[in-house]
Amino acid sequence: MAAENYQACLDMILHHEGGYVNHPKDPGGETNLGVTKRVYEEWGGTKDMKDLEVEDVAPIYRKNYWDRIKADDLPSGLDLCVFDFGVNAGTGRAAKYLQSMIGTVADGGIGPNTLKKLDEYLEENSVEDTIKNYQSERQSYYESLSTFETFGRGWTRRVEETTESALKMI
Repeated sequence: MAAENYQACLDMILHHEGGYVNHPKDPGGETNLGVTKRVYEEWGGTKDMKDLEVEDVAPIYRKNYWDRIKADDLPSGLDLCVFDFGVNAGTGRAAKYLQSMIGTVADGGIGPNTLKKLDEYLEENSVEDTIKNYQSERQSYYESLSTFETFGRGWTRRVEETTESALKMI
């Protein structure tokens, strides 16, 4: 399993998230290093959003995303995919896509039942195929969004790069 992968996965996510943005069509609004102003302020942050550094956001990613999707308990590579999708589209959605794929109740919370069902799924499917299937479903999700025309190239590149990195982590 992937308990040692957090920092490497975070580095990849920060590569995709980039720096400060405030795109008028982005429903997240003002964002830096992938963290929205709302999330940062709820966390207790007080810096100007333009001044955030990795050490300001790393604990947010750990608690609100990595730990929430139980990434320490996911296989290497799949941890990156679910973490990245959780950051980009919400941990509940990322979990539901995994749960639907492996054939368990898609309630958006990864717990013992999901992890047991994932182990059973991996007895029949390789981690490589699991990653590819998950990322294919993720891409389909993005393509279904009304904002795909605006953000689709970036999302597609992100899915492709994450898939490539995830497969190297196996």
